[in-house]
Amino acid sequence: MATYQFKLPDIGEGIAEAEIVAWHVKVGDRVEEDQQLADMMTDKATVEMESPVAGTVTALAGEVGDQVAIGSVLVTIETEGAAAAPTAAAEEVPLADGAEVPTPAQEAANPTLEVAEPPTAPQAAVAAQAEPEAPAAPPSAEHKPQILTTPAVRQRARDLGIDLAQVKSVDGRIRHADLDAYLLYNGGSVSTRGSGAPRADEQIKVVGLRRKIAENMQEAKRRIPHFALVDEFDVTALEDARAMMNRDRGSNPKLTILPFLITALTRAFADYPMINATYDDAANVVTRHGAVHMGMAAQTPGGLMVPVIRNAERLSIWQLAAEIARLSDAAKTGKATREELSGPTFTISSLGPMGGIASTPVISPPQVATIAVNKIEEKVVPLNGELEIRKRMNLSLSCDHRVVDGWDAASFLQALRPLIENPLRLLA
Repeated sequence: MATYQFKLPDIGEGIAEAEIVAWHVKVGDRVEEDQQLADMMTDKATVEMESPVAGTVTALAGEVGDQVAIGSVLVTIETEGAAAAPTAAAEEVPLADGAEVPTPAQEAANPTLEVAEPPTAPQAAVAAQAEPEAPAAPPSAEHKPQILTTPAVRQRARDLGIDLAQVKSVDGRIRHADLDAYLLYNGGSVSTRGSGAPRADEQIKVVGLRRKIAENMQEAKRRIPHFALVDEFDVTALEDARAMMNRDRGSNPKLTILPFLITALTRAFADYPMINATYDDAANVVTRHGAVHMGMAAQTPGGLMVPVIRNAERLSIWQLAAEIARLSDAAKTGKATREELSGPTFTISSLGPMGGIASTPVISPPQVATIAVNKIEEKVVPLNGELEIRKRMNLSLSCDHRVVDGWDAASFLQALRPLIENPLRLLA
């Protein structure tokens, strides 16, 4: 017997330590080569650590939520026979900012994917009792949805009682992080598939990205005296222009409303530079930025991330649409770099059709303002003495009252009105 010490590799330039987000083994477990050991997080990138050897786990570095220094022992494994000393490749795995580790600590090593097994006969019987609908012909094998996952993920889902068909993933392949996100967003509970039995309470430690979000939001509300202003805009003409441009877009990306709103914001900042600003409250210095680095709140399986569109004022509506799509995909797949996740001067967020009629977005310091896009609704409104059905939308602007006055915020929203309600101004 021999002892192998798996040391935490360098998983990011300039990173001194990483947080244990999840353990997938415990002391005494038998592990195989390439089996997942733990999920480690640094900044906003989560990296999966896999075992380079087979053997029995004899020691773990800490508990979920603990910080582990780069180069220190993460897992100790007792192997059969003489275990080779860790090679340079095993110990040093350099990682570009925001990218995933390409060697044993990354699923891109392409472990064998397995299709989740169909429900057993008892499960099917429970489902049939819960949904007494007219029986339909069973789907053929070629039409049965396939769920790609690894054996470890499938086993963990079974242990937790999670139906993999209910778990969302970015690319159709379910990972441990997707199970974590499912648990967090379901309050730590899982589906009982129609059974009447009460669900047991489950405690979930707040770690990783969710903990960083919590810390940032608490700090923002503690430090910044927020005030919010909501105003309604007529977006009928804007939606007509967007539909027309999408019909004739050719190879261009499909347009959402965000590129138009970002263009309107960058135009209005020219007259209201106190909105596109940052505040260093320690030095009591406000910086009014000439360039617009537009933060764009994006929901990911692990939580909210804010990739940044650099120099948004220089981009056309089509270029903004392409950059929005690229950054959203990078954030959701965990491939966004540190530069792409840092340095916004202003942030816009939108829940699309799921959004409410109004909201009060939280400012992320050192920014002094943020805006939320609420859902579009058709309303009957008086227009030129007649009643018409128009498309209306609210914008919710939150500001730091230490830097932005109420008059400035109201004037800024009014400056947006002619730009949003007359989209030809945005295309000029």
